[in-house]
Amino acid sequence: MTGRERMLRALAFEEPDRPPHFEAMFELEKEAFGLEFPDRRAWNGCTRTEEGRMVGQCMTIYEKIVARYAWDALMVYWPWSDPDGIAAARQTFGSDILIGGVVGGGTLSIEGMQDWMQFAVDLAEHPERLHAEAAERERRAIATMDRLIDAGAEFIHMVNDIAFNAGPFISPAQFGEFVTPYLRRQVEHARRRGAIPFVHSDGNVMPVLDDYLSLGAACFQSVDPMAGMDIAEVKRRCHGRMALMGNVQCSLLQDGPASAIRASALYCLEKASPGGGYIFSTSNTIFQGMPLENYEYMLEVFRDFCAGRDRSGSARAGGPKPSTTLP
Repeated sequence: MTGRERMLRALAFEEPDRPPHFEAMFELEKEAFGLEFPDRRAWNGCTRTEEGRMVGQCMTIYEKIVARYAWDALMVYWPWSDPDGIAAARQTFGSDILIGGVVGGGTLSIEGMQDWMQFAVDLAEHPERLHAEAAERERRAIATMDRLIDAGAEFIHMVNDIAFNAGPFISPAQFGEFVTPYLRRQVEHARRRGAIPFVHSDGNVMPVLDDYLSLGAACFQSVDPMAGMDIAEVKRRCHGRMALMGNVQCSLLQDGPASAIRASALYCLEKASPGGGYIFSTSNTIFQGMPLENYEYMLEVFRDFCAGRDRSGSARAGGPKPSTTLP
């Protein structure tokens, strides 16, 4: 089974030969391969020749990531929201894995907030201003989405952080007014264009989970355990309507110990993978500063699970031995 086939089967709530795996971003390329993605500033004002060289540099790193970590999909996160990156990835990987692009800033969100005081005033006194801003964000997001889909993106990952650990950045009623309809139209547009819509937010989205279910998105990514998101409960509410990706706790991947990483990974796999509808990954990204060996240990646990390793940690005869490289 190819990675692409594995992804499509899981998203259809069918059980593939194993749960699919990829990460929204992997930023430890220097530690893993001794290579680096081009500096973000280098893209400003570069020539087409220089851009082509840098896109090729990105593809070289992506090939190594996909091969070493057996990714089943790739969201082209660098260059960011760039059709040339999507086209190059489709040429590089063909139909072996699912290729997607990222669209950020499509809704009112935490990361897009410039003036919290003015935002609070507008919520109370000038909601028309917020609706106008939300409509403009939607327009720009759909335009970006179209460029990525035209270049060959098979899925669109819509990233909008709308929740803190304590809950959404606005009340559920306000969320339903200022976020849900604008994000729903983006999801619907992606589907009309033949792309698979993914949505992302960190934080505790449980108070607005029904809003997310109403979008018609194929998959929700993050399922943030540091914000109290229990993937067993989220799976119970979402199964058959919206697949899930994530929930292996990033703070544990940052700090360890290995036993806690193992417990988090196994909890996700055991609670979320039965019946399909789950993509194994961290609750955010593989970010700079995370010890590479911790991510690789997480994948060792994943391989053991897929091979039928029991929860006690004792490998079957001839199976892989547990890692001793972590604290």
